[in-house]
Amino acid sequence: MITRRHLLGTAGAGAALVGTGFAFPQLAQAEISNFDAGLPAGTRGEAAMERLPGKQPLIKLTYRPPNYEAPIDYFKTPITPNDRFFVRYHLADIPEKIDAKTWKLVVGGDGANGTAEFSLADLKKLPAVEVVAVNQCSGNSRGFFEPRVAGGQLGNGAMGNARWRGVRLKDVLAKAEPRNSARQVTFNGLDTAIFGGGDFVKALDVGHAMDGEVIIAWQMNGADIPMLNGYPVKLIVPGYYGTYWVKHLSQIDVVDHEFDGFWMKPAYRIPDNDCACVVPGTAPKATRPIGKFTIRSFVTSLKDGQRLRTGASTVVRGIAFDGGSGIKDVGVSTDGGKTWQSAFLGEELGRYSFREFSLAFTPTSAGVYDIRSCAWGRDGTGQPTTAVWQPGGYMRNVIESVKVTAA
Repeated sequence: MITRRHLLGTAGAGAALVGTGFAFPQLAQAEISNFDAGLPAGTRGEAAMERLPGKQPLIKLTYRPPNYEAPIDYFKTPITPNDRFFVRYHLADIPEKIDAKTWKLVVGGDGANGTAEFSLADLKKLPAVEVVAVNQCSGNSRGFFEPRVAGGQLGNGAMGNARWRGVRLKDVLAKAEPRNSARQVTFNGLDTAIFGGGDFVKALDVGHAMDGEVIIAWQMNGADIPMLNGYPVKLIVPGYYGTYWVKHLSQIDVVDHEFDGFWMKPAYRIPDNDCACVVPGTAPKATRPIGKFTIRSFVTSLKDGQRLRTGASTVVRGIAFDGGSGIKDVGVSTDGGKTWQSAFLGEELGRYSFREFSLAFTPTSAGVYDIRSCAWGRDGTGQPTTAVWQPGGYMRNVIESVKVTAA
């Protein structure tokens, strides 16, 4: 891993409408075009861009359940527009229509003294809060794992950053009066399984659920949350992978035991060691549920194979984020990591948000330039120079490379 000291030493909206949704026949009529997704040969036979209802064209991974990632050049600003936000479902039976006037959220469970029921209007009577936070799929960048692993072969676009408005989860839980014996809180949405795996239910330890940072959001970037991103309300777990960000939230249970449903065990488990990794091709001896993000950064203004003019100035731009310590520094290298310069950091929108970075760059001679970025958090954590491996294909955060040619 490159240390920050080493870097410094070498420096030289489609809002969902009440009562509307989407049906799968609409997807069959979507606009489709061939697209170079930048994944290794053999990851996909052919990548395609497809326009879902209320969305700009996204990279299609699967049709049912719908799984679509954003092209990396959609991340030109720290806030990801709603119509450019990725779409990720596990279960194929997803809501096609939800009426906010009749929707209810039920809170109870054997770890609570009572039961509470909320309409959307009831939630909006509670004190409202806002947080800017990145939602990132656990398997973002899985398509780059070597050796390959099973699962959706995602590139780098299964992520997005938004301003979420809603109510603190702890204020909602308080209405059901959790008992002192409570251990976890489970969350269920309106999507259901057709085959295998069972209902998609996730769990958080009760201390995390009550810390005031987890919210139930009804608004995304100033508009209703889009249908394909969880309308009418979505669980927001800042700094944690998107597997916990339950869409179309409808049921919350406080339980007096450790929940072991399929989507907590055996699914979404990582090696239980410091690096959350194992020797490629081997199985971990012990596992734990996936949790916080690893630190990441991406160059978004340049693409592999892009041609630049020798002697002409350009700006290397990108985004960085981590699990909540906040981004302190980003280094940019134009020579494959031999030397680094500290980039200019844009406005900090919150410690869970994308942080923009930029650095002026002028290629002085013809040839190939290997552009890389490396982020450091306020907790001192940086990105590794070598990718770690795990059988789930989660948590990739190696320093990425973009090669451009000056002529």
